[in-house]
Amino acid sequence: MRHLVAVLAAVLLLPLSTAPAPAATPPVATPPATTSPVTPEVDFTGTVSLRGCSGSVVRPPAHRPEDPALVLTNGHCVRLLGADEVVVEEAADRAFTALSPDGESDLGTLRAAGLAYATMSGTDVALYRLTSTYAQVEAMGVKALELSPEQAEPGTDIRVVSGYWREVYSCRADGYVHELREGRWTWRGSLRYTDTCKTIGGTSGSPVVDAATGRVVAVNNTGNEDGERCTVNNPCEVDDSGEVTVRHGARYGQRTDLLVPCLVGGGRVDLTAPGCELPRPRS
Repeated sequence: MRHLVAVLAAVLLLPLSTAPAPAATPPVATPPATTSPVTPEVDFTGTVSLRGCSGSVVRPPAHRPEDPALVLTNGHCVRLLGADEVVVEEAADRAFTALSPDGESDLGTLRAAGLAYATMSGTDVALYRLTSTYAQVEAMGVKALELSPEQAEPGTDIRVVSGYWREVYSCRADGYVHELREGRWTWRGSLRYTDTCKTIGGTSGSPVVDAATGRVVAVNNTGNEDGERCTVNNPCEVDDSGEVTVRHGARYGQRTDLLVPCLVGGGRVDLTAPGCELPRPRS
């Protein structure tokens, strides 16, 4: 993944558019005016900054105000996990800076009560459970972003919102990759962006937001920096027949619709919940 250098350094240093006038006499049949829906501007609502990475306060479609809030980021923003490592319910003491919607100021500091889930096996995601509830973070002015239960269709207008850099990248969903390989890690069903989302180190963990709905559809995690084949910071695509394709400059995110069935309340991830397909720890 393309942001490993920044993250590894952070670990070692412990440092994303109107109605016609009435018709004149004699009356003329005039069709009703139509107004195109206005797409809300995607801003920094719900985004956070953490050491070396970006993140966001997220919620499943069904949640309770008294549930502990969750912060979404990448597994590699926790640490460089093993290729088959899955972490469930680990102690964590980490701070997150919540941003104002315009990104110009900080709304306060959020703290982790624990690491609910993290992996770099099959996908690259992490969820921290906060000491604050959804009601409490909303009282601070932080509105949690809703996780979409469905993946974004190719062509969807998306935004990658980086809390670390306080920058929004605009592009479209380009397609999904059977397997994305980078170093010793393999991720399945990764979302590839069109080339205007030129994300950089520090954007790891940024929410990928559907510009039309405002829902999170992926979490930004990597890109091919140098045109190399399947090396760290240079992921390659592998199709279902095993053919390898290198796309120099391509950027990718990991689907987040897979999280929704696993979030059953209480700020916890239930890997045994119906429909939950997240990787599980090895027995």
